[in-house]
Amino acid sequence: SSQKALLLELKGLQEEPVEGFRVTLVDEGDLYNWEVAIFGPPNTYYEGGYFKARLKFPIDYPYSPPAFRFLTKMWHPNIYESGELPSERWNPTQNVRTILLSVISLLNEPNTFSPANVDASVMYRKWKESRGRDREYTDIIRKQVLGTKVDAERDGVKVPTTLAEYCVKTKAPAPDEADLFYDDYYEDGEVEAADSCFGDDDSGTEDS
Repeated sequence: SSQKALLLELKGLQEEPVEGFRVTLVDEGDLYNWEVAIFGPPNTYYEGGYFKARLKFPIDYPYSPPAFRFLTKMWHPNIYESGELPSERWNPTQNVRTILLSVISLLNEPNTFSPANVDASVMYRKWKESRGRDREYTDIIRKQVLGTKVDAERDGVKVPTTLAEYCVKTKAPAPDEADLFYDDYYEDGEVEAADSCFGDDDSGTEDS
């Protein structure tokens, strides 16, 4: 049944978390409504961010997809103003872990060809084409990140600010796969020095 599948997935994600995410039930008696906390990776424009979202599952999950919606205001080419994401093709072999990984991929690499937020898409392309000199897009992201500190304090959440705190058991995207996360925010040397958990070490912790 869908309840059994969701219970197994929830347990698995709490025991083996997806890096940068924390999942809990909105109501302990309701397996179909999850609260998702997304932490901005250190050494990125999203560093220190605490982004909240909801996952609502249909009764026939996994044969039908859950609905993912950001509760935190997000300025991003592929996120509607409502916080919802564009619908994608769904396969019953997918699960919550693959959904969370796709969300990180979306944040890393916005798709400007079919934007949900046209203004954000135009702004992102200007940032990209100027190689970071046009900072309007990233300035908005940083303001939104700072605004999430209030939510974190209210929820009693300590947002990870070092790679050692952030890295759990899975790897984050490599720098060359996450242009927005790395380009023009830190000097190359700073990224390399603080980047140990993004390399080939499977331990998921910083090198000493």
